[in-house]
Amino acid sequence: MNAPTRAEQILTKFHIKGNVTQCKEFGSGHINDTYKVDTDDGHCYVLQRINKFVFNKPIEVMQNVSAVTDFLRTTLKCPRETLHFIRTDENLRYFVDENEDCWRCYEFTDGICLEAPESEEDFYQSAIAFGRFQEMLSEFPADTLHETIPMFHNTVNRYKLFKEALDIDRVGRASTIADEVEFIMDREEEAGTICRLLDSGELPLRVTHNDTKINNVLLDKETRKALCVLDLDTVMPGSSLYDYGDSIRFGAATAAEDEKDLSKMHINLDLFRVYTAGYLAACRTLTEKEIELLPLGAKIITLELAIRFLTDYLDGDRYFKTAYHDHNLVRARSQLRLVADMESKWDQMKQIVAEEAAKG
Repeated sequence: MNAPTRAEQILTKFHIKGNVTQCKEFGSGHINDTYKVDTDDGHCYVLQRINKFVFNKPIEVMQNVSAVTDFLRTTLKCPRETLHFIRTDENLRYFVDENEDCWRCYEFTDGICLEAPESEEDFYQSAIAFGRFQEMLSEFPADTLHETIPMFHNTVNRYKLFKEALDIDRVGRASTIADEVEFIMDREEEAGTICRLLDSGELPLRVTHNDTKINNVLLDKETRKALCVLDLDTVMPGSSLYDYGDSIRFGAATAAEDEKDLSKMHINLDLFRVYTAGYLAACRTLTEKEIELLPLGAKIITLELAIRFLTDYLDGDRYFKTAYHDHNLVRARSQLRLVADMESKWDQMKQIVAEEAAKG
């Protein structure tokens, strides 16, 4: 008999059902080490080692995830609609090994995960999933969650870091981006709107997912309907406008976020309507102010990502992985082009939101 693998050794710390018959690497994620586990009585599990270099406080990550999934379970009719974590001998939902690596194990739910929508209905279902996620957590005390990535969507701070990188000009690139700098600085006041309204209380503090792409939605294999939201590691306190905005930025764009041909980058208003319709249908607790500012959420999040790409470009490409020397500049220009196209269609975006909200 072969000696147990490291993952199989860790599994003995969790109260799983049955004996392990197979434990193999699983999925296409780039952050955590993930294994699918089969047992002899038909149960399946997912075992993960949390990347402590990305999440340097993994226990806080698990405290957030546990609190949110516990809360969701009190409101759900179907157990497949949220993750179910397995406890250890110490009655914890994680195990820290001798290397200070943090592991977790949860029940495997069979379904479909897409890297991109294959139809408008797929995109609509992702909106239903994230809207429902927001709705079900509307009464959750968001201020009790850890901020596992400090100031992640604090656009005011993103501007501060950008201007610092511009002044330092670590690798001598500032002189090549004058047009991009002007575009970004012209929008600084507007970009801080969500932060200011959160601080004033005009926007409610909510539980946010912070990675609202369709590959974090599990769809039912037979019905193709949304089952649940996956990957809760970035769950933090924030604004609903962040999650909505990032979905639009990624899912309603007509080109990849690193498209070099800027003429291909636009916002698809049909897809904008599809997502907005699903999100508002599933999330009935948004305030009038949140609904009014949904287009601004899309614009600010897109602008924020452009700033992050350009900050990294100025800093010598030390944060985002790049495939070529000006990859981050290409990414930034693509996102800025998307912002400009949103601005050209601003009245239409506001009208679409108003029309879909009126259907409620």
